[in-house]
Amino acid sequence: MRILVVEDDPDMVASLTWGLRAEGYTVDVAADGEDGLWKAQETAHDAIVLDVMLPRLDGYQVCRRLRDQDIWTPILMLTAMDDDLDHAEGLDNGADCYLAKPFAYPVLLANLRALTRRGLPARPAALSAAGLTLDPASRTVTRDGVPVELTSREVAVLEYLMRRRGRVVSKTELLHHCWDAAYDGGPAAVEVHIHRLRRKIDPPGGPATIQTVRGEGYLIAAEPR
Repeated sequence: MRILVVEDDPDMVASLTWGLRAEGYTVDVAADGEDGLWKAQETAHDAIVLDVMLPRLDGYQVCRRLRDQDIWTPILMLTAMDDDLDHAEGLDNGADCYLAKPFAYPVLLANLRALTRRGLPARPAALSAAGLTLDPASRTVTRDGVPVELTSREVAVLEYLMRRRGRVVSKTELLHHCWDAAYDGGPAAVEVHIHRLRRKIDPPGGPATIQTVRGEGYLIAAEPR
């Protein structure tokens, strides 16, 4: 089984890596939230051990973004803050269980065994809009069965809008959910990506799939009833 450990404390990483490998697990390591998010997106894991206090993106942000992208790998969150409100925040953001530091190593192993026994949920359903189909599992997009080549960021923006069909999404909301916290640019980046997306996903001379609502944001219209 393959476990992703997202932890910035070198001593904790060394301890977890040694212990998990001794139990027969294959272990991948990320030292910050941004790298952890990328590795969780790019590689299938049986479980993720995710610290809360991380540089670049904290554990809550990583967890929420994975769930927003329909990545349902079981997540065991680690925290030095043994507080019910912190536990609740982690669970509300999509974590499966919570372990406060310091913890007994056998307890961590027991939690991992319980999480991996549950397995992963069924493959998420494809999203469709105006002839476009987006597969959240493979991160691929087609128009009328023909593949559309998009960057990972373009897929993230399109998926976010497709999941919110019929609702106006602001540039600020797209920046928050589709860009990393370390990004210090402004809404112009959203405008550029929307422009590129339209060129790639819309047939020549056809209507825009992503509509601009002046002064508010962007919209993919709901299916007519």
